[in-house]
Order: sequence, then structure tokens, then C-alpha cells
Amino acid sequence: MAFFWPLTWIGGRLYRVPVLGKFLVFLTSPLFSPKKQHLTYVPIHHDIQGVGSTYLPRKILEELIQRSSHRAIIHHCTCRLERGCANHPTELGCMLMGDDAAEIDENIARQVSVEEALEHLDSCLDAGLIPCVGRAPIDNLIYGVKNRGRLLTTCYCCTCCCTILSSGRYLPDAVHASLVPLPGLKIETSVEDCTACGACVERCFMGALTLEDGVLVRDPVRCKACGLCVSACPTGANREIVDDVEGAIGNLLKRIERFVDFE
Repeated sequence: MAFFWPLTWIGGRLYRVPVLGKFLVFLTSPLFSPKKQHLTYVPIHHDIQGVGSTYLPRKILEELIQRSSHRAIIHHCTCRLERGCANHPTELGCMLMGDDAAEIDENIARQVSVEEALEHLDSCLDAGLIPCVGRAPIDNLIYGVKNRGRLLTTCYCCTCCCTILSSGRYLPDAVHASLVPLPGLKIETSVEDCTACGACVERCFMGALTLEDGVLVRDPVRCKACGLCVSACPTGANREIVDDVEGAIGNLLKRIERFVDFE
């Protein structure tokens, strides 16, 4: 895995190379197609409008942790470890949940209780890492677990090292379609507050934002509602809105259950 992982940092860009890109799409589509992979970024911000004092990321992930039959925490984040991350601790690794999480080798991950899992969650959120939750078949391959549809992945990503956050904009449509925004969450931009500085455009890992004649334009297809544009905006022009918190959580859980039996 240590040998393979560095290749993923440039893998996204290789999709754009003529001939080779088409071959890569054919080769990887069985793992990354929307029919098999389903991942959602959960914004880490406290000030989501419509939520009030509820900390949305923790509420969603706490529900998943408490409902899971098993929980395992990877000893080190592979992305941060292999890239020598200087901004976030490498020990804040991914959390895998569900029946198949019990089979992961102890040299790769440690089995934890609900309380330990929640403590790990809080450490990751406090560190400013962005949770990404859902079904990722490649994890079965990487961690040596037979794919029975009972493994739920929760990654805690940093923008400096995460493979997807580094190359998402280069992914083919068939792959980036498997990255699904949190249902019920909207990101809106205040025209009055936006200064067209371009900070959010540069920060968007999907290339969903552009400036056209001094006006910020958001591509609703490519936007994954990860919240990076909100944290990047110096004037607070970008805002996250959730009208129904419980509805958003319930909708996400239903989507996840279509792909993985994590209880």
C-alpha cells in the first residue's frame, strides 16, 4: 500500500491524458462507479444556517457510530503519512464501521468502543478535518476485507494531503458522480457580501466555482457541498443552509443503507 498510494496523488490528472485517460476510466470504473461507490462530505462548520446550536457533522456521525455493530480506527491516515503532513496528526486515521470492520488486521487498525470512536471523532473535528462518509469498495481491497457490502468508511480529510481533495476536479464524470452532496444542504452566495476575490474559486477541489464578469458562479452538478468555499471566504459571503436537520440525517442514512449494511 505504501508503494501504491503516491500514485493516487497524480492519478486524477492522468484521467485527462489522451488514450491513457480512457484506459484508466475503463480500469477503475468497477470500483468508483456511482453504482458501487457513494461518498458524502459533511461540512465541519458550526454556523450552518437553520441548524442553530446543533453541530451537524457530529450529529450525523454520532448516529452512524452508535448504530454500527463494529468500529475500527486505522492506525495512521495513509494520505498524511505518505505525504509527510505537517499540518495535521497522522494518527487521526479513517474509521471503518459495520460487520466487516471486525475482520481488519490488528496491524492495520484497532477495534474500539462507541465511546472511543466518539472521542476519535471529536479529535478529528477539533483538528479541522473534513469528514467523508459512505461506501468505498477500494477500502475492501486496501485493507484485505472481503466485499460483502458490510463496510462503512468514514475518512477525516485534510485539504493538503487527501487524494480526492487534491485531484477531484480532474476526475471523469462517472467517478465524481459518486461523490454526493449531503441531502438537504445548500450553499448560497450573497451578492452584496461577495468581493469577487477568488479565494473560494481557488479552494474548491471540484472546480465548481468560477468568476464571470466579477460575479461568482457555482456549478450545481460539480459542487459537493463540502463547505471549503465557506471557510475560504474572508467576508462570509458563502453560507451553508439546512432547513431540516433531522430530515437531512435521515435522508443520508437511507442513501447509505442502499449501498452498505453497516449495522
